Amino acid sequence: MSAHLPATGTLLLLLISTSQAAENGATFDREQASIFLRDYCLDCHGPSNAEAKLDLSLLVESPTANQEGLTEKAALWHQIWLRVKNKEMPPTDATLPEPPERSAFTEWVYQELHQQLCAGGIIPSPPRMRRMNRSEYAGTMRDLLGIQIDAGASLPDDGAGGEGFDNAVETLFISPIHAEKYLDSARNALQYAFADSRTAEQLLIAEPANDLPDSTAAAKVLEAFLLRAFRKPVENAELMHYLGLFNTLYEIEPDYRDAVRQTMEAILISPQFLFLIETPVQSEQPVLLSDYELASRLSYFLWNSMPDERLFELAAKGELSDETVLVGELQRMLGGGDPPEDDKRQRSRRRRDDRVRYFAQNFVEQWLGTRALGRTVIPDPSVGSFDSELEGGMKYEPVFFLDYVLSQNRSLLELLDSDYTFVHRRLARHYGIEGDFREQPRLTELPEGSHRGGLLGMAAVLCVSSYPHRTSPVLRGKWILETLLGTPPPPAPPNVPPLPESGQAQSASSLRQRLELHRQNPACAACHNRIDPLGFGLENYDVLGRWRTEDSQGNSIDSRGELPDGTSFSGPEELKQLLLDHKDDFIRHITKKMLGYALGRSLSLEDTCAVEHIVQRVKSENYASHSLIFGIVQSPSFRYKAGTLPAARVPLEAPSLSVTQN
Repeated sequence: MSAHLPATGTLLLLLISTSQAAENGATFDREQASIFLRDYCLDCHGPSNAEAKLDLSLLVESPTANQEGLTEKAALWHQIWLRVKNKEMPPTDATLPEPPERSAFTEWVYQELHQQLCAGGIIPSPPRMRRMNRSEYAGTMRDLLGIQIDAGASLPDDGAGGEGFDNAVETLFISPIHAEKYLDSARNALQYAFADSRTAEQLLIAEPANDLPDSTAAAKVLEAFLLRAFRKPVENAELMHYLGLFNTLYEIEPDYRDAVRQTMEAILISPQFLFLIETPVQSEQPVLLSDYELASRLSYFLWNSMPDERLFELAAKGELSDETVLVGELQRMLGGGDPPEDDKRQRSRRRRDDRVRYFAQNFVEQWLGTRALGRTVIPDPSVGSFDSELEGGMKYEPVFFLDYVLSQNRSLLELLDSDYTFVHRRLARHYGIEGDFREQPRLTELPEGSHRGGLLGMAAVLCVSSYPHRTSPVLRGKWILETLLGTPPPPAPPNVPPLPESGQAQSASSLRQRLELHRQNPACAACHNRIDPLGFGLENYDVLGRWRTEDSQGNSIDSRGELPDGTSFSGPEELKQLLLDHKDDFIRHITKKMLGYALGRSLSLEDTCAVEHIVQRVKSENYASHSLIFGIVQSPSFRYKAGTLPAARVPLEAPSLSVTQN
């Protein structure tokens, strides 16, 4: 068993459904778990023969994972559980446990760790304070000023952190270049807004008149602007501070609009605007977010921008945290509402809020890795024409797809397989789909035998999981394990050569044969026996995602795969069915990713309890996408902030936000 996973978050896959124990009719205790490890693991992972530097002898002596040192033990138990559950360990040439014994052991691991981590609830994180990332800044400037320009275009790129997203507090530092760019951006955006009579009128809600002095008019404008810019009501002292700045500017140059504009510049470079800040908790116990804080968490999660007038209105009344009101707002924010009865899928026939697409784009491009397409991933000209129109269609297909799944509350399993997708004219031609298409992607029913449907049939996914000049079963198999199932393989062992490109390998007539030669190295076989078969299932797609029956050398494509447990399949359709057979692993992973995105940070061990709680809800509600969103928003991780008592917990159980699936 290979040690490769970090401790934080490693319990996620351990928290499997408690129904397994009832199904297999067997239970374990500590002594039986110790016997299991001794009989099936210690020959290779004992004190004198610790393969992969993994010594399990201490767990045999004391198999329970006690609270003290839990993080370290949890990582170790995760490695054991994952290998045993996936039938990767014990190896096939060793003595193997019977299926009921294997299932009972994995269930015991769940029960031990779940009881200690989750029984008392979870510990929320401290109040949030992080800088807006570049896309959040652009969205906020767009909605605050009413402008249609990318105000964040000149800002430095933000690095990914947390669960793999660029909104993670761990990576959102601020540098001198940020300060310079923020000032330039605020000045340019406000000049643009004030030059347009429509947006200027929206910002200048009061102007001087005979019965309205300059300072009084400015106070009305600034009070309304500060509420929206800081995303909460401001104290009178803060309003007076900015009104004093206006008065100073107006005395220097008596131009009302220019003085207001320059005062707004100062507001837009203040920490209260640039940072998402929640009020520290004075009590020992965790407390619910205020309604204004909840409004911001919701809007930056689902819209990648500031709250709108409706959210501000509800927050001001103290109604947003009411569960019934919150359900309605979540449905509205997701573009909810029933489509016409005569066409449940055609979104264009009803009005909806498209801001959720900003979330879909930021989440999808980072989760799937498709943001790299056209940037660091550029197909070689030898594999075919890759123009900007095709690139755009490829990148937007998964974005529009997730947007549709969320807005229509469709099943999350459609991400694995579906009978529709979103294509525009160029991508439809690329896929060989006939019909009337234009520049904008549209919902498209897939014809029989199209080999599309779900993420694995999308060209963007297939391209970023290939080399520029050829496909790679290794990269694609790794992508499936890491991106869809959340079970990434370990890094390649040191001093292991890459796939051979000369000598005996050159005589191999196909990539499959070359990989088989590579797997003859025992150091490579353990992982590649798990990775390569999944990638072979996608070999009918070339680098650009086009369907093919022969490779570039004229060899017939062999898309068969066999996993270490003996499961065999052939082609993408059977591969998708295999993934659907492991749908709960997929749901667990997307829940982990989306919760990390919503929180803007790495998940803690306690957060994994919330993840499993959400997963059980999603399963019980037929995998409806809204059950995932509602579960995240309802979770203590999202709704609470920690008090001054470090170990204070919040129960996981709470009234459910009801979901009705279309």
